[in-house]
Parts: sequence; C-alpha cells; structure tokens
Amino acid sequence: MAALLLDNGAAWAAAETFNSALPVAPGEFVYRQQFLFAHKCGDPTPANRDIEVLGGGSVLGYGVTPDFTLFAILPYQDKRLNMGSGGSRIGRRTQGIGDATVLGRYTAFIDNAPGRTFRVSPFVGLKMPTGSDDTSDSFGRLPRDLQRGSGSWDPIAGVVATWQTLDYEIDAQAQYKANTTADNFSFGDEVRLDGSFQYRLWPRALTSSVPGFLYGVVEANLIHQNKNRAGGVANPNSGGTTLFVDPGIQYVAKRGVLEAIVQLPAVQNLDGTAVHSDYSVLFGFRVNF
Repeated sequence: MAALLLDNGAAWAAAETFNSALPVAPGEFVYRQQFLFAHKCGDPTPANRDIEVLGGGSVLGYGVTPDFTLFAILPYQDKRLNMGSGGSRIGRRTQGIGDATVLGRYTAFIDNAPGRTFRVSPFVGLKMPTGSDDTSDSFGRLPRDLQRGSGSWDPIAGVVATWQTLDYEIDAQAQYKANTTADNFSFGDEVRLDGSFQYRLWPRALTSSVPGFLYGVVEANLIHQNKNRAGGVANPNSGGTTLFVDPGIQYVAKRGVLEAIVQLPAVQNLDGTAVHSDYSVLFGFRVNF
C-alpha cells in the first residue's frame, strides 16, 4: 500500500488547479487532460457583459532524471462574449489553440521517511505566442481578453512544495508570471499563491485488495494581476485580486487518476469595470506510462 501511494512510478493524489512537487520517474511520462467551463457575469456597466469559456488543457510531463521533469502545456479555448450594444444583445466568439507553455521543474530538497515524503521544487518556464491574438469578426477586432493568445513571450518562475503521507497530502505553490509587450500591449504581471489539501476518504483502512483510493480535495488560489497597459498607459478597468476556494474529489488508481473540482470566488477586488468571475468547473484524468 505504501508503494502504491508513494512510489514515483505510480499515480498519486495531487493538486487539481496547479502542479505538485512529486516526481515523474526517469524515462516515464505523465499525461494530464483537463476540461474547463468558466462563467463571468458580474459586469457593473450597462453593457451587462456575459462571458463563457469552454476548453481544456493538455499537459505532458517527462521524467528526465530522478530530480528533473519537463512539462509541455497546450490549451484549447472556446470563448464567447454576450453583451448589450445599441439596445440589443450581440454575441462575439473565438475558438482554437491558445498559448502553449513549457516548464522545467527541479527537485531541490527531499526528506523521505517511512510512510511520508516532503519535497521542494523550484520551476521556470516560458509561455509562447501559439494562439492567435488578432482575431476579428463582423464587429471588428475582438477585445484582448477574448483573444486566444497574447502575442507575447512571457517568462514564469516559482516554487512548489509537497508533503505527502499515506492518509493525506498538502501542496503549496508561489508563482510569478511576467507578461511582456506585443503589438504595443501587455497584460499585467501575475502573482499567485496556491494551496491544496487532499484527504483519503476511502478506504479508511489500507489492505492489499484495494484497487484505488478516493480523496476529498480543498484548494485555494490567491491571484493578483497588475493593470494591463496599451501604449505604455495603464488601463484603469483591468487588474485586481481574486481569492478562489475550490472543493473537489479525486479517484486514484495504480496508473491513473480521475478528478473534478469547482472554483468559487470568495473575494474579488477588481479594478474599475472589470468583469467578475461567477464560477469555474474543472474535470479530467491523469495517466502515468
């Protein structure tokens, strides 16, 4: 049972809205596919903007060494905006591949003991402009927030820590993303702090006949974004801070995981007329091979 839960060649419980510090065995892959539905409807302006995002993210990790793992992340997005204009409602939409990201994560500290492990892993990465940032429709060029990509090359750096036992796991992450300028526009830099707690709900007693494990998950995401800038001038209706609280569930088998989680905004302190989040739903699977 300890080998099934803690062995680095097996699947494990892990944070659902961010990464963990648990290893990928050298020469092995981990593939994670998540599907997303997000809704924003808190618009303080007469336009009463309503935004829906359908999509997903494909993540492929490869264990280069026992301590170093590479990740490639490719999102697919279908963004829809419904808003009031000229006394009627209009709809605008874009769909397709978004901006890809590559990450390298190195395990800098390990403390193992019977039935538990503690790991700290810094990571660096780069978001690349693979998604279109100049899509137009019959009303003209789509707003920046509705584009699938930013057009910019954006570096990412952070650190993630994981404490895992046979009964529960705790993950914590700090990340900074520097959004650079493209076409005289830049999204505000982003800072986020994330935490996750996963507790084994079933089985309560570990036996050799158990095929898998059911975990209850609670996560939190504190995200702050600076104001967007166009032509060097800050947009007063962008940026701000949001705290999400996320209940979820995971089923963990020897080589795979099924997972689902709901992100609910507990605090939203957004600037100007930025549209507030309503909720997001993430669900998907993860396999090791």
